Amino acid sequence: MMSIRTRFFIISVVSVTIALLFAAWFLVELFADNYGRRIDAELTEHINQLTGALEFSADGRLLSPESPADNRFRRAYGGLYWQINDPAKNAELRSPSLFDFALPLPRDSHPPGTIHRYRLKGPEGTDVVVQERVVLVAAPGGSRYIRIAVALDAAVLDEARGRFAWEIMPYIGLLAIFLVLMSTVQLRIGLEPLGKVGRDLENIRQRKAERLPGPYPKELTGLAGQVNHLLEAQSRAIEKARRRASDLAHGLKTPLTVIANDALTLRDRGETKIADELDALAESMLAHVNHELARARIAQSAELRRSDSRPAKIASDIIRTLKRTGHGEALDWIIEIPDPLTLPIDPHDLRELVGNLLENAAKWARNAVSIRLEGSRLVIEDDGPGVAEERMADLTQRGLRLDDRTPGSGLGLAIVKEITEVYSLGLTLENRSPVGFRATVIFAAVPTPT
Repeated sequence: MMSIRTRFFIISVVSVTIALLFAAWFLVELFADNYGRRIDAELTEHINQLTGALEFSADGRLLSPESPADNRFRRAYGGLYWQINDPAKNAELRSPSLFDFALPLPRDSHPPGTIHRYRLKGPEGTDVVVQERVVLVAAPGGSRYIRIAVALDAAVLDEARGRFAWEIMPYIGLLAIFLVLMSTVQLRIGLEPLGKVGRDLENIRQRKAERLPGPYPKELTGLAGQVNHLLEAQSRAIEKARRRASDLAHGLKTPLTVIANDALTLRDRGETKIADELDALAESMLAHVNHELARARIAQSAELRRSDSRPAKIASDIIRTLKRTGHGEALDWIIEIPDPLTLPIDPHDLRELVGNLLENAAKWARNAVSIRLEGSRLVIEDDGPGVAEERMADLTQRGLRLDDRTPGSGLGLAIVKEITEVYSLGLTLENRSPVGFRATVIFAAVPTPT
């Protein structure tokens, strides 16, 4: 799924682009409107000059006025034109710039003195902006209405609009880049508290913390409180379940001890068959209780471990205990694990895992047992007789004992397998060449010791 940052970036780019395009259009229109007003003021001034220059002959004929002081009026198709119509005499006067062209003024009537504005076809197919006024002037024979029109080539306005639009586009582009960058920075700063929550949750998952520490913005304070409440409730529920399982297992041990004693009494009386049955039943039930008790102490998942563990210290503690046994005291123990290194597994679970593997190795070793870390692999080896290949696949079955003469419950490797499944670890069991046995626990990654 697309990230929030990517979504926001796309939305920011699209919204900023639309907003700035609209702003650019508005600015161009505003510029064109103001430029058009300036043109209107210029045309109005020319009309006023032409109105003041109107003269009539003695017979009432309208005389051609002197053009305003702009050379464009004098140059053929120069871009600035005037035209005067005298409807009473059916006369028409034009500026030299119109040459042989007459402005097609609309045949409409409007009150004298008002300005009318048109956009018409001008000389050589060009568009012209026309401003027209009807004035009432005194003339021989009585006052009459005169139409005065001044026109400007519309290309002047269109070119000014286009040039302005072209010139502001780089600034609009720079503004767009700036706004998008500022939006990205704003998003980064705004989402930083969420990033902190994510990092704090990762610390909880890695058992570096037990709750969200904060402080967080007001909008996230309630969420952090609810998460902490759930974490505390989950921790209490897990601990309660472990205690109940432990209490149940310990509660069953007492009746099993009574059954074992009863079997001993029956054997003393000569009832060996019933005693053997009771012994087998008690041993089976005790193995089951011990297995469930061990399972109750294992974390339900890697995320629910209490903390990370130090394998070097755990291995040393276990070996120190095993050395006190009769056979363990005679063995050569080799530890090759960096002391500062930690592994993402609950200390109790690693102790159970390593303890069962080392205890199993100590039972069968002739002279030496070694435990070492090779990259992301924890390897435990002994120089014992190994295991028959056809029995290798059955080693992790609960209650399996390859040799009834050797003490044990047959649960060690089964518990090891369950721990590796909880933490998604790899487990390989194999014979060494020429003799011995090797157990390898494979971690996804092992941090470099500091």
